[in-house]
Amino acid sequence: MAKSDLLRKEDWLAVWIGFIVIAIGCVAVLTGWFDFSAMKFSTWTWGENLNEKQLAKVVPLGTQLASKAFWVKTLRTFLVLGVLFTIGIKLQGEKVSKFIKAFVVLFVIALIVRMVSAEFTLNRYLEWAFWALLIGLLISNTVGTPEWLKPAIKTEFYIKTGLVIMGFSVLFSNIAKFGLYGLGIAWIVTPIVIIFMWWFGTKMLKMDNKPLVITLASATSVCGTSAAIATGAAAKAKKEDLSLAISISIIFTILMMVFEPMIIRWAGMNQLMGGALIGGTVDSTGAVVLAGNALGPEAEQAAVLVKSIQNILIGFIAFFVAIFFATKVDKDPTRKVGAGEIWNRFPKFIIGFFVASLIASFIIMPLTSGAEVKAINGVLDQYKNWAFVLAFTSIGLDTNFKSLIKQMQGGKVLWLYIVGQLFNIALTLFAVWFLLSGVVFKVPVLDMFK
Repeated sequence: MAKSDLLRKEDWLAVWIGFIVIAIGCVAVLTGWFDFSAMKFSTWTWGENLNEKQLAKVVPLGTQLASKAFWVKTLRTFLVLGVLFTIGIKLQGEKVSKFIKAFVVLFVIALIVRMVSAEFTLNRYLEWAFWALLIGLLISNTVGTPEWLKPAIKTEFYIKTGLVIMGFSVLFSNIAKFGLYGLGIAWIVTPIVIIFMWWFGTKMLKMDNKPLVITLASATSVCGTSAAIATGAAAKAKKEDLSLAISISIIFTILMMVFEPMIIRWAGMNQLMGGALIGGTVDSTGAVVLAGNALGPEAEQAAVLVKSIQNILIGFIAFFVAIFFATKVDKDPTRKVGAGEIWNRFPKFIIGFFVASLIASFIIMPLTSGAEVKAINGVLDQYKNWAFVLAFTSIGLDTNFKSLIKQMQGGKVLWLYIVGQLFNIALTLFAVWFLLSGVVFKVPVLDMFK
């Protein structure tokens, strides 16, 4: 690896930007010297048709916009992300002036996305990722995305950075909290589902676009967008394949987030089992929280623990996909595939994800309190969300419905997801029953969830 790669390649730059944000966030929280929190809209509503408990959580939009603190945080968020990504663009050899002009407008669109998604009713059923994608799609498929805005559409750069920051919240201590129960649900089921979807897509559906198959399989079995980005990079999936996989994942995540808790409640499943099932099958981490909460506090905690343990697999899966595609799928018979080829294919930002997770789990956590780690993650989570909002908005702005329809390959992509997700639900349900029903193993002590 050339030394210049560390300061010129997008993957490595995403790692450095992520580490800078993590480092500043840790210093800000642990020392209390300055405020580093990013802008976040509080919940607001168009009308007043809410009960007293709901109204207590609402802050009028006008009050928020009139607040000096709001604009200070907005400016801070814009400057932190704007400066860091501009430096990244400069180091990659692109024109800074064009990027800055476009980034200002992209940030404003992202600000509108955050505002819309914070509305009480909209926020209750659909998280910001959906609205970012929708608003971007509306622009690109109506008036069209102007050429001068395209220099800021850096989908993978934003989301890779967000994944590195996200790594700090993926604590290995979560494995200890749920022990073998979580490992059985999250780590055994996931690779089986990926292998099944790979077989079904390539052998039964005869899909030639193998990077799309593995990207959609990872999105279905792990955690939607995050896994899709990591695996897509390892398999060298095209940007259009990534957009398609993410779009399908988001649409079905919304449906599962709404209907899965209803079905679980109708089936009479207890909160512990229901939450674990949600954690293992609903793609998005945010949707997992909402769906788990719909069942109850115990279900929410079980769902989050299973999903957190599952999220740790992101890096491992990307690593093995890189090896598999380099040695089997894209193998050149004229030359031997060595460690160098695998290294070149491996998404380097996953290293940042792992390192961030290790630092949080084995350095920051032992040296501080759980409350301080939670406070740090509270700050970092917003910067991660902002990076993801920029990414999802970029996906929408860069996606055309006509091209998406062409990529559906006569419905094969949709069938791959539906059959794969049904298999995922069935296998996860069996694992949940086997481990948590009390028939085979002792049910975990509920104190762990308090």
